[in-house]
Amino acid sequence: VRAASDSEADRDAVRRIDALANRAFLGPMLDGAYPADLLADTASVTDWSFVHDGDEKRIAVPLDVLGVNYYSSTLVRAWDGVSPRSDADGHGKSAATPWVAADDVDFLPQPGPYTAMGWNIDPPAFTELLLRLHREYPGQPLMITENGAAFDDVVSADGTISDDRRIDYLRRHIAAVADARAQGADVRGYFVWSLLDNFEWGYGYDRRFGIIRVDYDTQVRTWKQSAHWYKQLAATGRLDQTTA
Repeated sequence: VRAASDSEADRDAVRRIDALANRAFLGPMLDGAYPADLLADTASVTDWSFVHDGDEKRIAVPLDVLGVNYYSSTLVRAWDGVSPRSDADGHGKSAATPWVAADDVDFLPQPGPYTAMGWNIDPPAFTELLLRLHREYPGQPLMITENGAAFDDVVSADGTISDDRRIDYLRRHIAAVADARAQGADVRGYFVWSLLDNFEWGYGYDRRFGIIRVDYDTQVRTWKQSAHWYKQLAATGRLDQTTA
């Protein structure tokens, strides 16, 4: 989560959204408590009485690895309450907001390119996130449990699926992980999202994240070019390769 400016109000918007998106989970797991600022920010919505005595101690057990899911970055500012409010938070329009007690935060559109989900492509933010976790929780091993991109795949007449943009996305993001490792982040592994095209929440089967295509009518699986590239990467450890 990044601020639109260095103003105190915009930096506070980052703090609030980061608390809801990240620290609500990191706090109880790794610090043994929900963040105090999160409790204060959401006091108008809940008194947190659903958290019982002993819950946080039970949650805060040592982790072999902390799973990290990353797709894109978020740009926020404090909403002035007058201008049209932007909701480019990556969730799409809905009757309810995932950002509890943050109705005065503006989620700004970011420069492209974008995936088919409308999410911006920002590999440096991936490195930034991993290094932040490394700084705040030194000694905690990390695992990339989700990272990938949905694009509008086209099946050629010969049955091949050339998804160069997905290969580029994966290459740049895996390089971002390597950069974080080079700077000390203890990242133990990486899992691409996803092996197969699958059901994507509110989008159903309309968005394809897989490196292997699924024909939903016949259930036939077809390797996209990204799958061949990823296979070579796993075998060689080299990001600079091409696919036949």
